Amino acid sequence: MEPLVHEKILDERLAALEAARAWSPRVVSKLESHIRAADDVSLFRINPIRFAVEKNIAEAETIDLFLHGAFLGLFEMDWLLLCSACSCVVESFGSLKGVRNQFHCAMCRTDLEATLDDFIAVTFTVSPQIRPIAFHRPETLTAQDFAFSYKLTDEGLLPDGTPFVQILRSWTSAVSYLPPGTTRLEVEAKEGLLHAWGPDTDAGFDFRVEGGPATSPQIARIRYLGSRCEPAEGIVAPGRTVFEIENDTGQQGFLGISAIPVRDLAILAIPELDFLSYLSGSRLLTTQTFRDLFRSEAIRAVEGIGVRDITLLFTDLKGSTDLYDRIGDLNALSLVQQHFERLRDVTVRHGGAIIKTIGDAVMAAFVNPVDAVRAALTMLQDLEAFNSRLPGREVILKVGIHRGAAIAVTLNERLDYFGQTVNIAARVQSLSDAKEICLTGEVLRAPGVKDILAPFAVEQEMAQLKGVHQQVPVFRIHSANSPTV
Repeated sequence: MEPLVHEKILDERLAALEAARAWSPRVVSKLESHIRAADDVSLFRINPIRFAVEKNIAEAETIDLFLHGAFLGLFEMDWLLLCSACSCVVESFGSLKGVRNQFHCAMCRTDLEATLDDFIAVTFTVSPQIRPIAFHRPETLTAQDFAFSYKLTDEGLLPDGTPFVQILRSWTSAVSYLPPGTTRLEVEAKEGLLHAWGPDTDAGFDFRVEGGPATSPQIARIRYLGSRCEPAEGIVAPGRTVFEIENDTGQQGFLGISAIPVRDLAILAIPELDFLSYLSGSRLLTTQTFRDLFRSEAIRAVEGIGVRDITLLFTDLKGSTDLYDRIGDLNALSLVQQHFERLRDVTVRHGGAIIKTIGDAVMAAFVNPVDAVRAALTMLQDLEAFNSRLPGREVILKVGIHRGAAIAVTLNERLDYFGQTVNIAARVQSLSDAKEICLTGEVLRAPGVKDILAPFAVEQEMAQLKGVHQQVPVFRIHSANSPTV
């Protein structure tokens, strides 16, 4: 059957997408072909990083493509909390407002913690106004599709590169919704473990399979109680086993039963899966397009959401008070606004985002320290060229960079960062002089940074920063007569 595509709406929104910004050749047409021809699974929770590789599109442009697409109604944006142990989608939210640090994986029956860097992934699903797919109505899915395509992802990998969901599917002998009453699930038990699980509740059981083979079918009676099963443990012999599951809750339940052979039991002990690259919450918050298009997004968690590794860049102007005195408020304000525009352009080109401006200063964030250092050097070079056309009206920049953990919060209706990393980055910037960059050892030691700074003289000094008990090493780079970055 041909997929149902709402042509008029699709054409209108694609036209708006094409006009949103300058795209590389064929980028929009590749997206259109995917919307029209891909199967339902491929249009559900699209990973833009994976899409970029498959369609041979630059990664940053692909992220912009889906963000503009979501803003224009081609896609719905989903924030996923992923379990690091089983690649289960523990929870899915249509907005950052619903995301939090602490969550519980029912499949693993354990409490977990996520940061914006790890296990918070952002994906995109085609809008039902554009093309309805089965996953828009999860209640209509088969038990197999609900378990293995809706509640689990194929992006969590075992050490040998095999998707964990593929192994779980191969183990699973039975998977079923449980309407009120009795449901019979039959499995062929082999030496090892019969592990029953549910994707939404802690209900499940573990029956060891051991001893001599059974001479006749075994019957195990289980009470499904919503949040647990009774009994939760047991022993059966190898052979045909029938589980009679009594659901007395009055509501539909769900169970899968996996027959895990002895040779595979070690897989259950793997503490954390590897994941294919995905669009993390941390990277999205440092993407300028997201901050521009989705200004209403906010973090509602009172304690904020942790970011394990973020690089923060602060700038300020040297002698701005004198500049205002010499050329007047309006002229000086015009120069400062032009300098903001240049810094924003450089920040975006190097994969970062402007978090806020504070007077004449800028705070920017980057996922990669290398990008932050390249951006800082480019900022100084660009302003040098800008100043050469304005003798007597020079805008003199100072830059500081630090890297570390932070808390993402909403302050003054703006997504912002809070914590000691922010404080240190701002204070390191205050140490810099005209046309200088000051950075900390956490930045200098990041892979690739020393290579970028090889052409420059790097001076080390010990500095006492306000609010920091011990002196910290700070590295000073002067950009005068520097090579082009």
